[in-house]
Amino acid sequence: MDVRKIEKEAEILAALAQPTRLRILYFLRDGEQCVCRITPAMPGDASVTSRHLTKLKEAGILDSRKEGVSVYYWIAEPKVFVLLEIADEMGYSISRKVVEEEMW
Repeated sequence: MDVRKIEKEAEILAALAQPTRLRILYFLRDGEQCVCRITPAMPGDASVTSRHLTKLKEAGILDSRKEGVSVYYWIAEPKVFVLLEIADEMGYSISRKVVEEEMW
């Protein structure tokens, strides 16, 4: 068992386990965006959004660059959307099983 591999997997999953972070990912799905556009599109204040962006960057999911006083973020690891599709499928499957069990 590779402990470092497990720790990295846990870091990635923890970074994704927050609704605002998922909103950020979907917001950036079509390409790079300035923080000045990301922040107003997210719930909470700018400092909260900044912390979420940092967490996603630390996990290797996002990357950023600075241009003058502006900071731009983009998806560094597009495979994250494959993982989210799998989570969607799991959620659908689990929900369906729960409904079936409630019917019995």
